[in-house]
Amino acid sequence: MLLGVRHHGPGSARAVRSALEAAAPRVVLIEGPPEADELLPLAAEKDMRPPVALLAHVVDEPGRSAFWPLAEFSPEWVAIQWALEHGVEARFIDLPASHTLAWGRDEENETDPDRDGPVSAPSDTPPPAGNPGTPGPGGDRAPEADRVTAVDPGASGAPGAPDAPGTARAPDSPGDPGRPDTAGGPGRSVDASAVRIDPLAVLAETAGYDDPERWWEDVVEHRAGAADDPFTPFTVLEEAMGSLREVYGVGGHDRDLVREAYMRLQLRSAQREFGDDVAVVCGAWHVPALRRRAAVGADRALLKGLPKAKVQLTWVPWTHRRLSRASGYGAGIDSPGWYGHLFSAPDRPVERWMTKVARLLRDEDRGVSSAHVIEAVRLAGTLAAMRGRPLPGLTETTDAVRAVMCEGSDVPLDLVRDRLVVGEVLGEVPESAPAVPLQRDLTRSQRRLRLKPEALEREMELDLRKETDAGRSTLLHRLRLLGIAWGEPAASRGSTGTFRETWRLRWEPELSVRVAEAGVWGTTVVSAATAKAEADAVGAPSLADVTALAERCLLAELTDALPVVMRVLADRAALDTDVGHLAQALPALVRSLRYGDVRGTDTHALSEVAAGLAERVFVGLPPACASLDSDAAEEMRGHLDAVHGAVGLLGEAASGTGGPSGIRGRWHSVLRVLAARDTVPGVVRGRAVRLLLDEGELAQEEAARLMGLVLSPGTEPADGAAWIEGFVGGGSGGMLLVHDERLLGLVDTWLTGVPADAFTDVLPLLRRTFSAYETGVRRTLGELVRRGPAPRARAEATGAGSGIPGFAPDLDTGRADAVLPLLSLLLGLADPDTGADPDPDTGTDGDTGTDKDTGTGTDIDIDLVRVAP
Repeated sequence: MLLGVRHHGPGSARAVRSALEAAAPRVVLIEGPPEADELLPLAAEKDMRPPVALLAHVVDEPGRSAFWPLAEFSPEWVAIQWALEHGVEARFIDLPASHTLAWGRDEENETDPDRDGPVSAPSDTPPPAGNPGTPGPGGDRAPEADRVTAVDPGASGAPGAPDAPGTARAPDSPGDPGRPDTAGGPGRSVDASAVRIDPLAVLAETAGYDDPERWWEDVVEHRAGAADDPFTPFTVLEEAMGSLREVYGVGGHDRDLVREAYMRLQLRSAQREFGDDVAVVCGAWHVPALRRRAAVGADRALLKGLPKAKVQLTWVPWTHRRLSRASGYGAGIDSPGWYGHLFSAPDRPVERWMTKVARLLRDEDRGVSSAHVIEAVRLAGTLAAMRGRPLPGLTETTDAVRAVMCEGSDVPLDLVRDRLVVGEVLGEVPESAPAVPLQRDLTRSQRRLRLKPEALEREMELDLRKETDAGRSTLLHRLRLLGIAWGEPAASRGSTGTFRETWRLRWEPELSVRVAEAGVWGTTVVSAATAKAEADAVGAPSLADVTALAERCLLAELTDALPVVMRVLADRAALDTDVGHLAQALPALVRSLRYGDVRGTDTHALSEVAAGLAERVFVGLPPACASLDSDAAEEMRGHLDAVHGAVGLLGEAASGTGGPSGIRGRWHSVLRVLAARDTVPGVVRGRAVRLLLDEGELAQEEAARLMGLVLSPGTEPADGAAWIEGFVGGGSGGMLLVHDERLLGLVDTWLTGVPADAFTDVLPLLRRTFSAYETGVRRTLGELVRRGPAPRARAEATGAGSGIPGFAPDLDTGRADAVLPLLSLLLGLADPDTGADPDPDTGTDGDTGTDKDTGTGTDIDIDLVRVAP
């Protein structure tokens, strides 16, 4: 009994169960790797919840791996469950994974690096991700995220198709290869390089459908149970696939011939043991080949000489998102969430679906009532009738949801697609499933820290002062160091303290392969991360990479790896003479010193290296800034900002740990040298002046004098524009011009005096400088320039001449008094109704501000004015 199915098809899954119940075979043969037979009993455990996948990887090369995903609505999963429930033996009969993975490796060794597919591939199209015999594109040369081979049992969403739907349809123009009246005709295989077909698409096109998914819903999903004979759907599908294979042969996939030869041998073996009480559940594409009689010798000849590798298999969790083609893995279904609903809904699937959608939209604070649900169901039914469909499908329900519940907007509809149509379901596997020691240690850590993997991306705020949160942070940092990107750091909202961290977590099935790969470094997370950090330190290409690694070791609390990293860091710093490299390395090194306060890490050795590195930067920076071109000058300005921030932190760390003092003073001396040297590019000189001004080491009058010299007629306009970019560039530079009209006047006078022929040269620099300002700052600057400088007599009359330009010398008490009642309420200093102090223990009269015991007159208003700044 051959049961041809569509992988991940709920209609096929229901039909398989009905056929098995009717036939009651003694053994069930399932398309899949035979090495997984010993893992089948785990599918009966209560902790096994689909979607899950069989993971196979090469023992000595864990990155070479393959997946066989199974969902609750997969026919293979239903067949496994039926066999376990009825005590019937179940076996996998596809080509062993030991051949599959070794075959792909040998082909990649002969493959041109610029091609994704193996040399033996019959066409220029890369091998499908859904073919178990074809490792993913690029193999070991691919990026980390692309090295995992996503494998679908039997190939794709089409019934047993060897390729993902939509890759190439059957040619329909006269003279095209594959037509019955051209290249070969019926019964003859066409040139494999000429066509790679999707059987589902061919059948849908023949029936007049432009969407294969819609055709499959109409002929299979919406007609479930219509036939009295449970074997009728399989008979019809086998006949259709037989016709296709007469025309298209293997459809451009010669490897299927080898797979089918192995499956025929396994089928013969089962028939000798169990007679005719054998049921085979496989992709419908393979059924005609399994039905065809072939000589045993011919099949064995196809299998002779296949490469072989030692592999290990286990169960791993999978997700609905990874079952979707939208995620980059061609499992053959656009809507796993919708198919899961069709399979699990006992009745009234459309009504139940609309209820799910309404619940989701309500949770997102959208106004959806029962009336919306009723109207959406009616509209979906009407659309199905108008389109001649037996029941509303996903297209009709989506159109109804958009019109009724989303008011024509695609924004909430995208949420429905993401959360329900695709879904965020993450499967689970029992602890008894085989796993590498590192995976078991990670599982124990996740349980201890109450950090459960989830398919839905979520943000997690951590307070490092709490033991559990600190442990979570340490685990995530160690996993990142191992290349297991379960969590990614994100910007913390509402706090900039080092005791807070924000992480974005999302568990992907491929991370199971990353864990297996990282198992070569150790059997526990901490030992593996330590060994990986030490190896990375020795092989780091630059000094900046070593300092970044030291920071990551501190975050991950790898105390055993830190001495090795520090030795490498000290050696690299002593030998590196490039000031740019030293400047790049210093910020990460100094940032690491801050973690000793929160995490309790000893950073004394790190502090000594950082101080020595800073001294070398101070000495080498002035000569390194001389005679730079524009690009190098811009890069050096970035180094200057980074070193300035690092010196501020290093000065705090050094003073708190008894380290060298005066490091800020030495840095200020370096900035003065840079600001005064004519050989230093203008953007660097301007930045040095700005940093000195911000630090209070340079008076505003002196800054104005330096700007006046640079913007004098004797200076080239391009050099003056570069100086301005360095001085007032960045988001905060505009506020400096707003609050100091003398500087703004100098810029305005210089700009209006730039010759016309030089103006076009300096315009890009000025646009880049002023475009970084906020809109309000630019508007204020424009108003000040339009108004022009205030008359000196008016300034002297208001007393403005003795204070900061644009500001009065004293507080405006009238305006300050207006905010005192509200400020009192916010600070809790007085009752807003009575004006009395709400705290009876203070002994202060809120009305008079007089101390009742001493009689002294304490003016609350004065205190508030003092607090207000």
